[in-house]
Amino acid sequence: MDNSGTCGSRRGFIQELRHNRTLYIMCVPALLLLILFAYLPMGGMYMAFTKYNVVDGIFGSPNVGLDNFRYFLTGNPYAWNAIKNTLIINFWGIIFGIVFPVSLAIFMNEMRTGLFKRAAQSAMFFPYFLSWVVVGAILYGFLTSNFRVDRKTGELVVTGANGVMNRILMALGRSPVRWYAEPKYWKPIIIMLDVWKWAGYNSIIYMAAMAGFDKALFEAATIDGASRFQQILHLTLPMLKPNIVILVLMSIGRIFFGDMGMIWGVVGQNSTVLDEVNVIDTYVYTSMRSMGFGFSTAIGLCQSVLGLILILFANAAAKRINDGEGLF
Repeated sequence: MDNSGTCGSRRGFIQELRHNRTLYIMCVPALLLLILFAYLPMGGMYMAFTKYNVVDGIFGSPNVGLDNFRYFLTGNPYAWNAIKNTLIINFWGIIFGIVFPVSLAIFMNEMRTGLFKRAAQSAMFFPYFLSWVVVGAILYGFLTSNFRVDRKTGELVVTGANGVMNRILMALGRSPVRWYAEPKYWKPIIIMLDVWKWAGYNSIIYMAAMAGFDKALFEAATIDGASRFQQILHLTLPMLKPNIVILVLMSIGRIFFGDMGMIWGVVGQNSTVLDEVNVIDTYVYTSMRSMGFGFSTAIGLCQSVLGLILILFANAAAKRINDGEGLF
């Protein structure tokens, strides 16, 4: 048997290590952290197949097979409601989370006034630095409702100062709304808040991509008589398409994961509204005490596996539609 190829590749590997040993040594701390915090904890996934208790530990707890998965995926209306809410919120979050950041990036790229551009950029990034608790407090100031229903007439009677939105509605001759007692409004509210908070931050990626565009293409288009809108439509957007595809694919991989901090920070424990926007992650938190860590681990594993399957299909579709442009 000819081992010359194997020996040659081995010598090449050793020479590579010797030649770039400093770079490989610099990678060791990062590799150790990756192993400690990303790969070793994978052993804890076995908890998903057990009825975990602290006394027996992960590998000593009674094995229940697929019972945790079966309870989550079949015959549990609260779980299915959380799955539906998660998919709806994330789906529209992906759509608007592409449209608004791309629009902002193009708008900022087209601006020529330096002072106004800097002020606009600062205002655009500001929501990213706010915690969801602060956002929830600001939202409460906008939507608070200080009125009661008159038992005799059935009309709303103002009992104090209302929030900004109700003041606007009343100024327009409309009846005020009990926002925190009307679940139907809260999916759009959550989606809009999510897009508002992240749009400025996500636009940085597209602004960085546009900074690397060949200016000669735009100069040639200007000489040929193309308007600014035509340049955006036929040059900027097509060149941004690979970045958009990659970010959409990455978002699809997280479509089964909800933002628990957003839901709890904005809605809190308002049971009237929470059912309307309850996502998988908040469902896990509320069910952990009664169902245990094994059930919570099973849900997390389901989220990861379903996200992996979706991203594989989406990546294959993207490569077929866009001539090989995909995440991998």
